[in-house]
Amino acid sequence: MLIKNPRFEISAVSKKQYPQGDLPEIVLVGKSNVGKSSFVNTMINRKALARTSNVPGKTRTINFYNMDDKFYFVDLPGYGYSKMSKQEKVVSGKYIEEYLEEGKNVALIIFLLDIRHKPTQDDFLMYDYILKSNLPFIVVTNKADKIAITKVDAEVERIKKTLGISYSPIYPFSAERKIYQDPVWAEIEKHLNKE
Repeated sequence: MLIKNPRFEISAVSKKQYPQGDLPEIVLVGKSNVGKSSFVNTMINRKALARTSNVPGKTRTINFYNMDDKFYFVDLPGYGYSKMSKQEKVVSGKYIEEYLEEGKNVALIIFLLDIRHKPTQDDFLMYDYILKSNLPFIVVTNKADKIAITKVDAEVERIKKTLGISYSPIYPFSAERKIYQDPVWAEIEKHLNKE
């Protein structure tokens, strides 16, 4: 899919601030520093629409990125960053929960994991939450450029087995290696076309 005029629309902290209308939403969830912003930038071939940071836990709001008035990429706050205070973790968790419960236009959840690491307890909790939401989702194992290309398939399979993923698609991804975008776009387009 070619996105010509993507734009940042709003950072929301409550449902009153969510964009109005019925554009479908492709929702990104994952732990802090898993590369959600880089994922957005790579998918639309932009360097800095979504702000990236080397400091985990920077995204504390729900960020809506408008893709040519066709759909939104919705970046939820990252979870599991150890240096966030308990109060900050509670607030971020509340934003995520409220959005997934109240969001009426969710077309697809993209659950991002770091391909290099075993899923954390927080990842297991999020995966369980996604399953219970009954919303459509795929799993994307990010940072595939950080390991040898010959090991990518084995690491994807390891994560699949660790989480017990039996029916959801799972894909490698990399902001550096542009070879992984097409299957993910195909999944996104499939769910957008269901609307």
